[in-house]
Amino acid sequence: MTKLEVQNIALGYNQHPVVSGLSFRLEPGEMVGLIGPNGCGKTSIIKALSRVLETQAGQITLDGKDLHLFAHNDLARAIGVVPQNPALPENFTVAEIVLLGRTPYLGWLRKESSGDLALAWWAMQRTGTAVLYDRRLGELSGGERQRVTIARVLAQEPQVILLDEPTANLDINHQQEILNLIKGLCREKNLAVLIALHDLNLASQYCDRLILLKEGRIYADGRPQEVITAANIKAVYRSESLVYPHPENNLPVVMLSSKEIK
Repeated sequence: MTKLEVQNIALGYNQHPVVSGLSFRLEPGEMVGLIGPNGCGKTSIIKALSRVLETQAGQITLDGKDLHLFAHNDLARAIGVVPQNPALPENFTVAEIVLLGRTPYLGWLRKESSGDLALAWWAMQRTGTAVLYDRRLGELSGGERQRVTIARVLAQEPQVILLDEPTANLDINHQQEILNLIKGLCREKNLAVLIALHDLNLASQYCDRLILLKEGRIYADGRPQEVITAANIKAVYRSESLVYPHPENNLPVVMLSSKEIK
C-alpha cells in the first residue's frame, strides 16, 4: 500500500520560482489529476516526484521515507513515469522497449529471465501492443507509442504511476483508449496515479480527485464537482465558461462561454 506525500515543496529553475508551498498526498487506488494553465507547474511537479528536478524546499516521501534516500533501482521499482516526450530509441522493437521496464530488477550483465519475459508479454497484452511486438518504435503512430510507453512502465511493476499529458496530440478515440487503460489499471492493481491533463472534461470524467494549480500553488483540491466550477475556471484561466452536469454521470462538463471576460 504505497503512499506518496508532498510536504510544502518549492520548485524552480535557476533563480526562477515555479512552485511554492505545495502539499498533497496520493493514495493507492486513486487517480488524481493535475490541472491548470500552461506554466502553472504541472510538469515540474511530475519531474520532482520522479526525482528529475530537485526540490528547493520541503520534502517528498514514499511510505514515510524521503525520496532522496532511495537507491535509483529501488525508486524505479516503486514509481513509473510516462513523460510527455519519452526519449526512447527509434530502432528498438516494441518488445525491446517494454523489456526496458525490467531493468531495475536485473543485476549487472544479467539477462532477462523467463519470468521477466512473461511479465513483459503480459504488459503488452494488457495495453494492446502484443500484436506490435516486432515493430520498431519509429514505425508506430502516436497512440501506439503511448501504449508502448505505458506497457514499459507496467513491466516495472510500480505502485505509483506519474503521467505527464499522456493524451497530448491524440485524437478522441486514442484519448479514451489511453485513459480507460490507465483508469482500469489504477483499480485493478490498486495503483496511486497522478496524471497531468490540459483537457478539463477528460480530467473530470476520469479522475477521482483534481488538484487545480494557479501560479505554482494549489487553488482547489477535491472531487471534480468541487474543483471544476465556472468561478474556479474564471479565477484560474481567466476564461468565462458554462459548467453543466454530464447527463450520464452528473460529473461536470465545461463549455466555453461566448461572452468576453471583463
